[in-house]
Amino acid sequence: MTASISDILLGWYDAHARDLPWRNPPDAALPDDPAWPYRVWLSEVMLQQTTVAAVKPYFAKFTATWPSVEALAAAPEDDVMAAWAGLGYYSRARNLVKCARAVAALGGFPATESELRQLPGLGDYTAAAIAAIAFGSRAVVVDANVERVVARLFAIDTPLPTARKAIRAAADTITPEARAGDFAQSMMDLGSHICTSKSPRCMLCPLREDCAGYAAGEPERLPVKPAKKAVPERRGTAFWITRNDGAEVWLVTRPATGMLGGMRALPDDGWSAQADGSGQAPLPGDWRAMGAVRHGFTHAYLTLAVMGQETVLNPPGDGQWWPTDRIEDAGLATLYLKAARLALAEV
Repeated sequence: MTASISDILLGWYDAHARDLPWRNPPDAALPDDPAWPYRVWLSEVMLQQTTVAAVKPYFAKFTATWPSVEALAAAPEDDVMAAWAGLGYYSRARNLVKCARAVAALGGFPATESELRQLPGLGDYTAAAIAAIAFGSRAVVVDANVERVVARLFAIDTPLPTARKAIRAAADTITPEARAGDFAQSMMDLGSHICTSKSPRCMLCPLREDCAGYAAGEPERLPVKPAKKAVPERRGTAFWITRNDGAEVWLVTRPATGMLGGMRALPDDGWSAQADGSGQAPLPGDWRAMGAVRHGFTHAYLTLAVMGQETVLNPPGDGQWWPTDRIEDAGLATLYLKAARLALAEV
């Protein structure tokens, strides 16, 4: 079973592999390029909880700006955070800088899964993926797509997250010694385009005849997910403070830790610390309501009212005046970029 599934899937991958800027062609020798592990690592970090389509322009920008891990390690963290803006899950960007500096100090990426796991921000999945894809080592690579494929292939109906141990064990039984990176990526591609969470395209699946979930007649039921919890709602206020007839806006940098840590932002009323955003405005005066934006986080939804005021004063605390006609270049977190766009539309 092990040989047949891996051989079938690798044959399918050879014919149908996606052409991605961070990917080696199927069944090709690993690139003799010191930047190769860097590109694999960077893509894997960016792809966590983010679509391929969203990652492509960011990957191109990062590799053009910082073509090696050493270049990224030497970059000011503020520049990296600004370049990451819009990609979400900003703790990944902070860990990206930490990891790059750790790798540069080591003289390069370690090649083993256990050593990779010691790097900042690298969990089991990312370490396994880099070991397999960048270095060709046999590693059991299980992301959400692979999890779904394996749960259906073996009809593992224990609810998540309890099922993950069994899913990993089952994935281990079909992971080959050779072409481990290609196999991992073939599983990802199968889950992304064929064995999808809804309406799986079973008639196109190369593993259909071996799939216990398909044989049972309800593959889309697997993996069994726990009931969703209600997502809480939060409210807060952002402040659009301008000067010189709206030509410049006051921006701040959020604290390094906490939500959207280290990102450039509009001043706000402390919504991230208190559910009702009960902090104070940064300046006294007459504030003008400019509307509100809504944004979803993994743990809550936020409705952020936007209040505006023109001033001749510098607001208290650290910040900078930024040209409003270049607000798209400010590296604002997505939430605050939404608020800025709203404010500019209301001017």
